[in-house]
Order: sequence, then structure tokens, then C-alpha cells
Amino acid sequence: MLKKLAIIFIAVFGILLAIPTLVPSSAKYFPSWIKPIPLGLDLKGGAQLLLEVDTSVMLKEKNVQLYDEVRSAMIDRDKGVIRFSDLRNTENGVSLNVRDDDMVSKAKGRLRKVLGNNVEIDSKGKTLNITYTPRAREEMVTDAMTRSIEIVRRRIDALGTKEPSIQSQGGKYILVQLPGVDNPEHIKELIGQTAKMTFHLVNENVTREQINSGRAPSGTQFLPYMENPSQTVPVYSHVEVSGDSLKNSEASFDQNNMPVVTTEFDASGARRFAKLTTEHVNERFAIVLDGKVLSAPNIREPIPGGRGQISGGFTLQQAKDLAVLLRSGALPAPLKVIEERSVGAGLGADTIASGKIGSAVGVLFVLVFMVLLYGLFGLVADLVLIVNLLMIVGVSALFGATLTLPGIAGIVLTLGMAVDANILPFERIRDEVKSGVPTLRAVDYGFTRSTKTVLDSELTNLICALILFQFGAGPIRGFAVTLSIGVMTTLFTCLLLTRMIIEWYMGGKNRKIGYIRNK
Repeated sequence: MLKKLAIIFIAVFGILLAIPTLVPSSAKYFPSWIKPIPLGLDLKGGAQLLLEVDTSVMLKEKNVQLYDEVRSAMIDRDKGVIRFSDLRNTENGVSLNVRDDDMVSKAKGRLRKVLGNNVEIDSKGKTLNITYTPRAREEMVTDAMTRSIEIVRRRIDALGTKEPSIQSQGGKYILVQLPGVDNPEHIKELIGQTAKMTFHLVNENVTREQINSGRAPSGTQFLPYMENPSQTVPVYSHVEVSGDSLKNSEASFDQNNMPVVTTEFDASGARRFAKLTTEHVNERFAIVLDGKVLSAPNIREPIPGGRGQISGGFTLQQAKDLAVLLRSGALPAPLKVIEERSVGAGLGADTIASGKIGSAVGVLFVLVFMVLLYGLFGLVADLVLIVNLLMIVGVSALFGATLTLPGIAGIVLTLGMAVDANILPFERIRDEVKSGVPTLRAVDYGFTRSTKTVLDSELTNLICALILFQFGAGPIRGFAVTLSIGVMTTLFTCLLLTRMIIEWYMGGKNRKIGYIRNK
């Protein structure tokens, strides 16, 4: 009795999970964790972007950091300065010449201690070549991919986009699917910005002639204004405060009711920002975003507390976008849009209509076929098939799966396999009855002796679905998810629910089974 109650409870629970999807207006009567199935890109319309993570730029920046670390280690006054010359970046790392022969070993030991096991140090005479190990470079690339995916996700979520699909593909690409997005250009622009913000002092000693000639003094670089690229600002290359220290950023309005971006630094960044504004009162500093100067205001007074304000003639939307970019963090490597695809909502509606018609026709033929072939037992199979369909929808909604066109194909395929899982025990029952076994015992034998075959068949399908999910991407994964859920619900409905209903009909007696026919 307890087993039957459990079967009924699971079936009813699965059906209830499907109601918000089938009747969206009823969703308000259900708990918040029971939601309708969201439609995918091919059904709802939207945009799909394939982004390439340009890790070569990231690795060049790592080489620049390695240059600074090597230089700092060699001139460490606490441990003693090691004289060197010709320190420069190479294609894969840094090289330098140690001036004294007897200091080469000491230099290698110090660099090894400071830089750890992430680098390889080769020496040819007094020349040291420091490069990252292949494993370290691989970890950098993997970390850049992981961080890029998370940052892209935060940027899209901050824009209010629902149910985005963001996943790694091929080790260097990110596939972004945005159902319901009607302005992909805007989102593409925000995703593609590196959003690396730094604060630099302005070099006021540079002459107009030097700016016009484009020859920047050592330690200085000419950066264009974001609003007016033809106008450049001479800024010191040294980064005074990095945007990595930002804790929060919000769009706001200044005293003149103009849109601005307010920033708040963490404890470390606040100390550096306070020191910068205290030591350089009445000097200018440049706020640089992705190599362009947002603004270069004059420091009127020290700014303690780590709170600042960025102004630059923004519109309200520009201020909101910049706040989102800064809040979500800088991309570790630039992203390139190498493929873009848009799906209109009209096409999605046509696809839904075609999918409904195709699914309805297919299911109707199956239902009629089962009744014609198996009579009363065919009606039982049809009832269980409908319960199976509702459970697939309900469980998919519970797991947060997104319904796509391949997902609909997975549902139809699952229903076909579910019919097969019913036919196997029915045919076994037919054979038992023809051999003279009483109908009640034939039902028991039919389900018991066909269970292994049904399990083998469904588990084979489940293994294929898991492989598709593991190695597939996008629509392939949607198909695999739907198929996997369908396999589990089919095993439950065909092996447990169907048998329970038939045994209830038999009532413990050898009733006549009307579908048996001699072949």
C-alpha cells in the first residue's frame, strides 16, 4: 500500500509542476520555486554571440608584470642590490645581464625565491632568461576564460537579461545566447569593452611641441580623450590606483543634475587614493578606461574615505553602462565578436506553432495506434503516456531547463521510446496468455521478465544523452537534458505506474484481457 501511495504522490507532484507552464496565469498560485519553463533562443527570439578570448594580449601583460617583479627583486635594497643591465621583455618573458660573474648564482636564487615555481630561469653565461612555465601559462589561459565568462555573466545580469546561456566552447571561445534581447548591438558593445580603469598623474611638463610631434618622454604616454580622440593627454605610465581596487560604482547625479558615476574603493584602494589626492593637490590626474581618458580633473583637496566621482558629459544611459562595467570588473583579456546571429520573435512564434502541430500529430497517431493494437491496455498506456509528458514538462521546469526546438524533439523522441517501453511488457503478457498462463500471473510475468530489457534500453539512451551533454554545446545540450529527464520519467511511468493501474484493474482476479489476438 505504501508503495502505491508513493507512486501516486510522485505522479501527481510531477503533474502539478507542469501546470504553471501549461497555464501561465496559474503561476501566481504556486510557490516561487515552481516556475514555467523559459523559452530558448530559437523559440523566443533574441541574439547569439560567439566571442573569442584574445589571451595573447593577456600574456603580454603578464610579461610586463614579470618585468616589474624581476626589476624589483634585483634592486631590493634590504637584501642587497644585484647589478644588472639590458633588462627587457622578450616574446615569452624577460631577459637581463648580470654584471658580475660571481653574482649569477645569487641572482638566480633570489629570482627563484621571489617568483616561485611558475617560472623557468635559464642562464647562458651572465645572461638570464626568465619565462613562465607551460603549466603556468596554461593556468593563466584557463583562469582568463573562467573569469571572462563570470564577468560577461555579471554584465548581462546587471542589464536585466533573463535566462542567458553563457558557456565555454573549444577552450578559447565563449558562446552567449540571449533569449528575448531586441538590442544586441548595445549588449555586444558592453560585453566587448575590457573596462580596465586606472588612475594616472598628468605630466604637466610636456610641451605642446612634443604633443604635436607624438614623441612622448620616457615614462609618459599620450592617451586620447574618449569624447574627443583628436585631443591627447600626456599621462605618466605609472599606475597610481588600479580599478581592481573598486568595491562599488553607481550612476548618480551631481549638484548640477548632470549624470555622473560615483565610485567606492576597498580599504587598500582608499588608502592609495587618499595618498594620491593628498600629495598632489592642485595637480591633475587622469581617469583612464581602456586606454582612453575619461576625464582629467584638477585635485582641489584631499579625498579621504575612498569615495570619488567620475564626470565626463555622460548621458544617463552611458553613466549606467559605465557603472555596470566598473562594478562587474575588468576583463582579463579582450573579447572579439567573431559570429553574431539574431532570431526574430516572429520566427520563434512560427517555430512554436510548428512544434505544437508536429508534436500533437505525432502523439495522436501513437495514442490511436496503442488503442487499436492493445484495446483496454492501450488506453492505460495512453493515459500513462500523457502523465509521462506532463512529468517531463514539470521536472524540466523544476530543474530550470530552457525549452528549445531540440528540446521539443527530445520530448517527442522520449514519448516514442515510452511507447516501446509499454509494448515490451504487453507483448510478453500476450505470449504468457497464449501459452496457457492465467491472466493475473501473466501480468506479473510480463512486467517482471521484461523489466531487464526495458532497463537496458533506457539506460543505453541515458548514457548517450549524458555523452551529448558532456561534449555538446547549445542546442545539443538542451536535447540531452530533455532526453535524460524523459528516460527517468519513462522508467517510472512504464515500469511502476502502468503496472499499478493494470493490477488495480485486475483486482486480484483472472480477468479477461480483450486485446489478446492470435497472430
